[in-house]
Amino acid sequence: MRELLMTSSPHIRAEDNTRSIMGDVLIALTPALILSCYYFGFRSLLVTLVSVAASVGFEFLYCKLMKRESAIGDLSAVVTGVMLAFNLPVTVPFWIPVVGAFFAIVIVKQLFGGIGCNFVNPALAARVFLFSWPSLMNRWAQPVLNAGAYLGADAVTGATPLAALKTGALPDVSLRNMFLGFQGGCLGETSAVLLLAGGAYLLYRRVISLHIPASYLATVALITFLFPKGGADRLDFMLYELLAGGLIFGAVFMATDYTTSPMTPAGQILYGVGCGLITVFLRYFGAYPEGVSFSILVMNLLVPFIDKATKLKKFGGGGVKHA
Repeated sequence: MRELLMTSSPHIRAEDNTRSIMGDVLIALTPALILSCYYFGFRSLLVTLVSVAASVGFEFLYCKLMKRESAIGDLSAVVTGVMLAFNLPVTVPFWIPVVGAFFAIVIVKQLFGGIGCNFVNPALAARVFLFSWPSLMNRWAQPVLNAGAYLGADAVTGATPLAALKTGALPDVSLRNMFLGFQGGCLGETSAVLLLAGGAYLLYRRVISLHIPASYLATVALITFLFPKGGADRLDFMLYELLAGGLIFGAVFMATDYTTSPMTPAGQILYGVGCGLITVFLRYFGAYPEGVSFSILVMNLLVPFIDKATKLKKFGGGGVKHA
């Protein structure tokens, strides 16, 4: 008789699946998307819709071409499309999210086996790839509270708060506006309050844990408080660094991606600390004022080593064999 291996109880059946998890992520991202439409106009929604449509379309076409079962129903391509759009300026031409969606879905995700097999975050990898067109990716729109803003060719662009922090000066934006998101930047990464609210929802739904966001943000806070640039006030400089750029968006939504983050709590803390260290290093010494995307991608590559170093030890035997 063939031997069967039975492990000890309890055997738990969970109702969560990929679709429900991705649905929760979309719910968490919706308030920030709505606010971006209020600040930057309906073009925010158009850029997001183009990005989502392209992501879903490329996933469907690739599966059709390779004669694989389509997975668009799990909503993972929709989440990738929204996150890619959140990493773009609202002024980008519509072909930019299309090219980014192709790179994210086909090159980074599907060529490596589909969902769960990619070794870096698809949306972040696509954002870095799109810096092949720096003049388009660095046109930072300023909030104008006009629904029709940026629908035409003209754009009210300017420097982001990170550009000022790079020189050691505090931005000409109040901390209140930084917290609310009334600042120049990417489409969906500016509103700290709504991004944190989305993160709180994901924590409540147990989609993410606190280990990565807390260790990531705490590391950035500690270093920027201890070593402010340009002689700025320690507390102010730290708060501006936390609220500027895509730090909160990256810590809450991008670094916590299941596939590209560690499995153990200790590994997640180590991963978050690593993201924070690299982010500050790049912001202080790199040529580009932001470091979030690059830091998360670097730590994505180190996840297998982190998992190996922090894996839990087994206690007892491997189960009971029954004839």
